[in-house]
Amino acid sequence: MTQIFEHRFTQIFTFHTPIPTLQSTKPPSNPQPPQLCFIKHPNTMKLWFFLLLFVPLQSNAQTLLQGRVTDTRGEALPGANVFLPGTYDGATTDSTGRFTFSTTATGERTMLVLFLGCDTFRQTLNLDGNKIPDLNIKLAESRGELREVVVTAGNFEAGSDRKRATVLSSLDIALAASASADIAGAIAMLPGVTRNGESGQILVRGGAAYETRTFMDGLLVQNPYSNTVNNLPARNRFSPFLFKGTVFSTGGYSAEYGQAMSSALLLNTEDLAPKTATGITLLSVGGGLAHTHRWERSSVSVSGAYNNLSPYFALVPQKIDWLKAPSSGVGEFTYRQQTSENGGMLKFYANVNRSDMQMMYPDDEQAATFHPLQLTADNVYGNVSYRDMVDKNWLLFAGAAYSYNNALTDADFENEVGQQSLQARFTLARPMGESWRLKWGGEFLKGRYHNRYADSTFSINGILNETYGAVFAETDVFFTPKLVGRLGLRGERSGMLDKANLAPRVSMAYVLGKNEQFSMAFGKFYQTPEYDQLLPTTDVGFENATHLMVNYQRMKDGYVFRVEAYRKWYDNLLKNGAGNSGSGYAQGVDVFWRDNKTIRRGDYWVSYSLLDTRRDWRDFPQSAVPDFAMKHSFSVAYKQFFPKTNLAFSASYAFNSGRPYYDPNLPSEQFNTSRTPAYHDVSATLTYLTNLWGHFTVVYLSVTNLPGFSQVFSYEYASQPGPDGYYQSAPITPPAKRFGVLAVIVSIGEKYDKDEVTGDDY
Repeated sequence: MTQIFEHRFTQIFTFHTPIPTLQSTKPPSNPQPPQLCFIKHPNTMKLWFFLLLFVPLQSNAQTLLQGRVTDTRGEALPGANVFLPGTYDGATTDSTGRFTFSTTATGERTMLVLFLGCDTFRQTLNLDGNKIPDLNIKLAESRGELREVVVTAGNFEAGSDRKRATVLSSLDIALAASASADIAGAIAMLPGVTRNGESGQILVRGGAAYETRTFMDGLLVQNPYSNTVNNLPARNRFSPFLFKGTVFSTGGYSAEYGQAMSSALLLNTEDLAPKTATGITLLSVGGGLAHTHRWERSSVSVSGAYNNLSPYFALVPQKIDWLKAPSSGVGEFTYRQQTSENGGMLKFYANVNRSDMQMMYPDDEQAATFHPLQLTADNVYGNVSYRDMVDKNWLLFAGAAYSYNNALTDADFENEVGQQSLQARFTLARPMGESWRLKWGGEFLKGRYHNRYADSTFSINGILNETYGAVFAETDVFFTPKLVGRLGLRGERSGMLDKANLAPRVSMAYVLGKNEQFSMAFGKFYQTPEYDQLLPTTDVGFENATHLMVNYQRMKDGYVFRVEAYRKWYDNLLKNGAGNSGSGYAQGVDVFWRDNKTIRRGDYWVSYSLLDTRRDWRDFPQSAVPDFAMKHSFSVAYKQFFPKTNLAFSASYAFNSGRPYYDPNLPSEQFNTSRTPAYHDVSATLTYLTNLWGHFTVVYLSVTNLPGFSQVFSYEYASQPGPDGYYQSAPITPPAKRFGVLAVIVSIGEKYDKDEVTGDDY
């Protein structure tokens, strides 16, 4: 899209998480636990809810810089990094070599342009708040050492996790048709990710959902998803438009991050808002109001929303028997302060929400008997971070994050699950010479988890306290102009487990040409077992995985092609009654193709994953394919803009081969050998840009599973056999075959100019 279109659309059209439902109410492991099944019926399977909430403009600034980057022969260089050192301002050139970005920096500043295989380009500019004349930059092929490879504007970094990662813009996430503006839903369209309709969470390369961790501005988000019960899907809590970069690593990531055996989702928030603005969102199921105030070097944003699904359920019949439709309220506060002319930035973010619902749920042993169940959840997340240059050469980052989550289930039993944590973290980084850079840092986390369950015959009150610390160091080494490496070491200690570990990691990147490269990664990744698995005993160790992957990538003229082969070895997995005796493996190939050149004003990507995995853990009687893994995954996502009609259209198709599940009517040696039907989904969105009463307005329509495919995620079985000795079952399906939403978002004081988005640079 044009820069103007993306700016206007992403700043105004903002999605928020749906109603947070409760965390799984499954009671903790116990030598004689009661058998509970909260959602074991097709009438209570999958709930998709979608809330759009205006968030004011966040990322533009005062001086506009734009131009084109080519080589000495005049050929465009897509993917070049253009940025101002010491600030967060920069851009990556598109398929024609063009770039555009804005900055709040003033005075004389040096602009750098970096491209692998070419000499670094430097130019001094006078930033005075006016548009800089179009810049025509030519890069010469490098004949000396490759000295500067840095991450700017969400770009890849050679030899690091981001070189193998896929960077999604906020607009990519918003317009991914099957995602409904959910970050996790959009990432499910990428290679290496398993689509899990009944949980909604990110599962990567044979790993469970808890093996993927989310970090916001480098700080851990303890509960990134809305709380849920069995077979009701969660959504990521945060709007994609809070972030200027969404980086998803499929493994082998930097030693800077830990406690994630499979992957890391890195969310980097926007900086100063450009101006004062107010926005209103109107939905048939609720509404929202947001306001931003901008000063010269700071900005404040406040937003709130309330939603209730009763009107939607009245129009679209659901399989769930609701006594009280889900409702929720959410509030957000964002503060940004520029602290220095070198781009220093202080950020504060807070999110508070509460949800409530009541439904009929089936009895565990008598399928025809139902009981009322009420769910209430509270969640608070906040973080503060500071980044600036110190002592001229060191880049300092320091931050802290707080998470609180409490979920209460009230039925013929009572179950309260709560978790809170406080984390502090810092990093220091600087170049140590012409051929290497150093980064080091540490973090500390204090956490508490409780699970209280009581019914007429049984009660338990489990409490866990964690004190976790970690230190890390890593260095980027430029061995030759074409060979870059990263060497890292991370040490961790868990006070709860009374165990420590040391995790070495290494990655390399070799530049085959100016448009292609080969890379590899190898490393060890440790993780504390899930809290509910530790309630019986904490006398266990870290679970761990060893990653090995090789990757080839080519980026040229608007095309991206990636293919990656990998192998993961799982060790010390927690196995019920046998400590850390579990193990497993995952191996496969991921392929990714993206093209934003062939179709004018169009963009599409294609993903395919082949997965072979088995593990022996938890209550598995033997090594088997876990029920959340599938062998084949394929998806296509497409976007198209029609400037003459002010319309943006997107569509997607997803296919997954059948998932394994356990049929207790079969012999135990056939554990997880049954397969569900293949999964198909075709979804579409239509966005219309206009002015309503003189204010910029976005009208948005989204429909998932347009053909109405029958989707079966898995099967639930009764905990006890019937009189005939047969275990009754029910399929886990969505509550309705299709889900649709129509929204109108009005930006007060903004006006849509059609001429701004009709250029050929879309």
